[in-house]
Amino acid sequence: MRLLLVEDDNHVAAALSAVLARHGFDVTHARSGEEALQALVPEGNGFGVVLLDLGLPDQDGYEVCGKIRKRTSTPVIMVTARSDVRSRIHGLNLGADDYVVKPYDTGELLARIHAVSRRTVHEDPQSGSETELLLGPVRIELPTRQVSVDGSVVQLTRKEFDLLALLAQRPGVVFRREQIISEVWRTSWEGTGRTLEVHVASLRAKLRMPALIETVRGVGYRLVAPTG
Repeated sequence: MRLLLVEDDNHVAAALSAVLARHGFDVTHARSGEEALQALVPEGNGFGVVLLDLGLPDQDGYEVCGKIRKRTSTPVIMVTARSDVRSRIHGLNLGADDYVVKPYDTGELLARIHAVSRRTVHEDPQSGSETELLLGPVRIELPTRQVSVDGSVVQLTRKEFDLLALLAQRPGVVFRREQIISEVWRTSWEGTGRTLEVHVASLRAKLRMPALIETVRGVGYRLVAPTG
């Protein structure tokens, strides 16, 4: 897999590139946001994943993430020292698929890269005949992967859509955290649990319906269909 590493520290980039190469990745190193954006022309330029450090010399990493998402659907993993949920949600809102917080374990990073690089086009297990799900003001169109609330389209990342569509198939049914992680992230890696929490928080904020997804403490999540 080709991987674009966006990192301004040459020593960090060299060490990380060596590790990634040993695990079969073809790494291209971009030292700035502008280099990264140029490397992704045209249409992602064949990269399977972008590993984006937010501390860049020429542009804010969040700004670069937003520009990348406008140019390509290539999965983006943000690398940040900011561990607060608000910062992570901001990155997801801009189109990032995942994040790792410094300092991180190499095994964690590799697991996240493999998880986001897998294609997760959602398939409806209910015979495949249903093309949309209606939940009060929320409309989920499965073929186009479009979500709207009261007729207004809500921009979701791939993982956010997959998560919402999964829960919406069976409103009121509790999905275990392990089941969600397995079906949406295609992995059983335990560390993905924090990513799940951030994606749930991001969905609640984007849909402006915090009560739509209910946390079942110690078990998982369920979607509560609006009554109005």
